[in-house]
Amino acid sequence: MNRVIIGIAGGTGSGKTTLAKGIKNAMGDSAILLAHDFYYRKYDNLSFEERSQLNYDHPNTLETELLIKHLRLLKNGETIERPVYSFVTHLRLDETIKVVPPKVIILEGILLFENKELRDMMDIKVFVDTDSDIRLARRIERDVKERGRNLDSVLSQYRNTVKPMHDQFIEPSKKYADLIIPEGGYNKVVLQILIDRLKTFLND
Repeated sequence: MNRVIIGIAGGTGSGKTTLAKGIKNAMGDSAILLAHDFYYRKYDNLSFEERSQLNYDHPNTLETELLIKHLRLLKNGETIERPVYSFVTHLRLDETIKVVPPKVIILEGILLFENKELRDMMDIKVFVDTDSDIRLARRIERDVKERGRNLDSVLSQYRNTVKPMHDQFIEPSKKYADLIIPEGGYNKVVLQILIDRLKTFLND
């Protein structure tokens, strides 16, 4: 069975997760969503304070090789056990989630296009391009409400790692995209175009 992989990249708070979830909801059981964030390395040998100081916006903090292995297995029709990651404790948990091979695999993450081997596996590459002020505001709201962070720590991380890594790795990766869109899942026109394209693939 042919399977399609769509990769959705972009800066933090750009709307890429909203776009990915919008596609997943429309495709139903025909699709699964794999976030690159699921594949943060374990770092269980470090204390919470040490883990809190790591640069999670650098490609080296992600076990991308495991994601690539899992994608190959899914494309071959094999079930995987994908990792579960806690942003509160900065730890990969012992539990895993079984993922059955779907027809559509939706990948989402800020650094998806940084790795050539990974991006070469994608059939469609989408980069979500959103103003930096909007992205920062969304990140603050998410980290404070969902991840138990305080404002000072969010802003410090943004200045020290998020912004520099965006400029070094994420923004340059835009050139690899097949489609560059503003506002991600909030762009209803492009969301519908992508859904229609994927449904056409499934019907062929």
